[in-house]
Amino acid sequence: MTGTLEAFTEAERPRVEAAVAEAIARLAPPVGAVARYSVGGGGKRLRPLLTVASHRAVGGARKGIHAVAAAVELVHTYSLLHDDLPTMDDDGMRRGLPTAHVVYGPAAATAAGAALQQRAFLLLADAAGRDFELAPALPRLIRRLARAAGVEGMVGGQYLDLEAEGRDVDPAGLEAIHRAKTGALISAACAMGAIAAGASEERVDALSDYGASLGLAFQVVDDLLDELGEPSRTGKAAGADAARRKATYPSVHGIEGARDQAEAAADVARDALERLDGDAEGVNVLREYVDFVVERLH
Repeated sequence: MTGTLEAFTEAERPRVEAAVAEAIARLAPPVGAVARYSVGGGGKRLRPLLTVASHRAVGGARKGIHAVAAAVELVHTYSLLHDDLPTMDDDGMRRGLPTAHVVYGPAAATAAGAALQQRAFLLLADAAGRDFELAPALPRLIRRLARAAGVEGMVGGQYLDLEAEGRDVDPAGLEAIHRAKTGALISAACAMGAIAAGASEERVDALSDYGASLGLAFQVVDDLLDELGEPSRTGKAAGADAARRKATYPSVHGIEGARDQAEAAADVARDALERLDGDAEGVNVLREYVDFVVERLH
């Protein structure tokens, strides 16, 4: 992690963590316990920090931006809870810890995921209620997050991913899965930062495109790390994708081909940033996030 990104993370991550903790503090047990276990299990907080960085990149300074970012993280955590369930990927480890359904049972994990999704949208509404300058952006923020979380995004991508297990998938089909399952929420996270700042449609679109390509690069790298046996980096058991015969970039393109795909997606993300003319520091943070994602391979 380079200097600008490290300084940004040190300054902004505690604010994101505080907003996330506040959002779920009053969730009743046992759902609250599962939610706090899942949210508190670590993770890079990539998506909410991208929301804040995108906000800064277009000159945003809304006091409610950390709540907007926290809403993105709650939706992400909901997706992980459901993704790990026995009826989905049946993962036993997440972020280096036993998954929530292993610790609390599938019923509690399912309920907690649903509660986190609901809480995310309530958090957006509450943030707009506290920050009158943010209020006009609320409908657009809700639409972006809902689409990213739904059948056009994560839900649809997860279904396609499950349907592809054990089947031959062509490159276009593989990309469609991961643009929906992973790229959609990262794209929304970046766009929401710009929307919260009142940025122009051109800037929102540039950051949305940046996030979509960054998300694709992120997924390709994750596929490679799983294939190369790096549980210390992924927080999951090595070889899990291959064991389930999942459609991955290494399985379709090979190891070197997948590396090329990651670099190509990263280049598209960098190109999207050239369409911005906002705050130089914020744009530099976003540029360094691209380097951070692909350098996990080295």
